[in-house]
Amino acid sequence: MSKATEQVEYQETLPKGTELEQDALYQAYVSKNPEWHQNMTRGLLRKVDLHLLPFLILMYLLNFLDRNNLSQARLESLEKDLGMEGTDYNLATSILFVGYLLMQLPSNLILTRIRPSLFLGIAMAIWGVISACQAAVQSFSGLVVTRFFLGFVEAPFFPGAVMLMSSWYTRQELSHRIAWFYAGSSLANAFGGLIGAGVLGNLDGSHGIAGWRWLFIIEGSITVGVSLLAAIFLPNYPATTSWLDAQEQSYAQWRLMHDAGEADDAKSSSIKEALSLVFVDKRIYLFILLQHTSLLSQNFQYFFPTIVQTLGYNNIETLLITAPVWIATFLISLLVTWTSGRTNDRSIHIICLMLVSVVGGIICTATTNTGARFFAMFLMPMGAVSAYQIILAWVANSFPRPLVKRSAAIAIANMIGNTASIYGSYMWPDSSGPRYIPGGSATAAIALVVAIMAFVIRKVHMNMNRKLDEMESSQDLPSASDEMHESETRTTGFRYIL
Repeated sequence: MSKATEQVEYQETLPKGTELEQDALYQAYVSKNPEWHQNMTRGLLRKVDLHLLPFLILMYLLNFLDRNNLSQARLESLEKDLGMEGTDYNLATSILFVGYLLMQLPSNLILTRIRPSLFLGIAMAIWGVISACQAAVQSFSGLVVTRFFLGFVEAPFFPGAVMLMSSWYTRQELSHRIAWFYAGSSLANAFGGLIGAGVLGNLDGSHGIAGWRWLFIIEGSITVGVSLLAAIFLPNYPATTSWLDAQEQSYAQWRLMHDAGEADDAKSSSIKEALSLVFVDKRIYLFILLQHTSLLSQNFQYFFPTIVQTLGYNNIETLLITAPVWIATFLISLLVTWTSGRTNDRSIHIICLMLVSVVGGIICTATTNTGARFFAMFLMPMGAVSAYQIILAWVANSFPRPLVKRSAAIAIANMIGNTASIYGSYMWPDSSGPRYIPGGSATAAIALVVAIMAFVIRKVHMNMNRKLDEMESSQDLPSASDEMHESETRTTGFRYIL
């Protein structure tokens, strides 16, 4: 039977009404043999990976460049030109996250009502303009204002991108795809160092403009250009995507139903109901704490060039030296998220990676030996940043459906998690250099807390899966007041990922 004939027969037998449609969709494919599913999945993922991931990676690379280029500008005359002193740089770093947090939840809930490509594309264009405008500031107060609004308009992108990916990929596939996406931050740190070295080394004073101002102008302008392409070509949801044929659209939805027991429906709940669904699920508080401490353990990223400079190199050499650290982090991230997806494990991977970060933090503060400290500077991001990518997938995996609940859970965990960057920036004061004992020791301790939190959530999910086993074996349905309320919409065999 041809694909076209099979699809016509499927459409003719599809009942009307959301619940009947979902049931018919499930039954239409559940009886297919494994080889058929394997071929369909391979072809579908090839298309999705090609159309979705490259754009998201590039967008996040530019997002992180525009957020983090302040750390490179600091190596030049930024602080001198703007009259900054003391903890002014720490404030300029942290104020971005105040604006970021204010817009986080509203933007991600709005995203379930507006075409993601248009919403994220417009947000990207605006943050690119604001990033470039940082080049025009003439005072510290002007820098603070632009950094605040930069965070405000950057807020929709990160949780929106994670939510969008979770609308295309199953729980097993999501972890490795998030790693490719989050690789944008590692690549941004790597290329940011190279771009910074090129701009600061060659354009400083060109046309009477300081090098750090050129850095903002160039990177902001690139972001605006890419945003126009994103608004046009970034995919939305499986049911509304033109580069999938009708059968591929229905199969893409079936995969999500088969994985989590329910298809995405953007209008299945109101925003108020979404928030209620999230906050009555006690696990959200554990995931909020997990993501918060994980982000706190990564605050060294915003001071990384300054920390590396304590090894005794000049500005340009410092920026060049940061590149291999982040390239190594990128490669390790791809490896561990791939094994995480293949083994369906999150917690053990997170625990092991955070212990690597603990070792890095201890070495960084315990010695002034150049070789040892350089080695430690590899360990810190390789552990903490790689683990965070798995944490992001774990959050999306653990609140699978409905769409608005998953969207709210991702946004809330990310919003409260990012408050860590508001006060975490003060962990690395200039006065504590060159060993930065407060920052390094606190980072090591916090990384250990992240490992402990991952173990706690693992135990909680083990307990919930045990209850699901018992209910399936006895064929009992959970009551409305049961803490396993979410299992009412889960298929037989569904289990929470450990």
